[in-house]
Amino acid sequence: MDARSPLVVSTHELGRRPGTMRTYERTVPAPADLGTTVIGVPVGSDVELDLRLEAVMDGVLVTGRAGVDLHGECVRCLRDIDDTLTVDLSELYYYPGTREHLTADGDEEAEDLPELVGELLDLEPTLRDAVVLALPFRPLCRPDCAGLCPECGERLDDLPADHHHEQLDPRWSVLGSVFATEPDEAGREDTGQATPGDGAAR
Repeated sequence: MDARSPLVVSTHELGRRPGTMRTYERTVPAPADLGTTVIGVPVGSDVELDLRLEAVMDGVLVTGRAGVDLHGECVRCLRDIDDTLTVDLSELYYYPGTREHLTADGDEEAEDLPELVGELLDLEPTLRDAVVLALPFRPLCRPDCAGLCPECGERLDDLPADHHHEQLDPRWSVLGSVFATEPDEAGREDTGQATPGDGAAR
């Protein structure tokens, strides 16, 4: 944990007194890689945090919301997408040593639970999980986006309704190569057939 990170919060004021509560409202820069390959939160953009930290028996309960800006691209037409997202946060950060007691009591998942480091807690993993799970798997610029023309690659929404490309049956292209002709030296098309008078000239 980097104690200098803006997403690392001190719980010193709570003093391990169950029921003690404090609010935490901050605007912090977004960490890197907060998203997926097609959409996410631009690194360094504002993350609006509106949280409540409450001391409970086993640790500090963090609840509230986070607002972020999103940037990505439509998976159909590759158009840029800019949007906002608000996610709910809810996480219990255990006091140091509490997880060991839970593990000893048979809780196999306790090892993966977040834990305070001294009096500090790191919001980044909680924020990352909430944002990534809320992102669209296949972001679209709009639900009825028509995508790209498979022939020319242009956006179908930007093209006229009668846009089309001539499609030749591949079987005809084979026949065309069989009957293809080339001009001979005299400028005539050599069709492979004798012209009148050729026999007499010989």
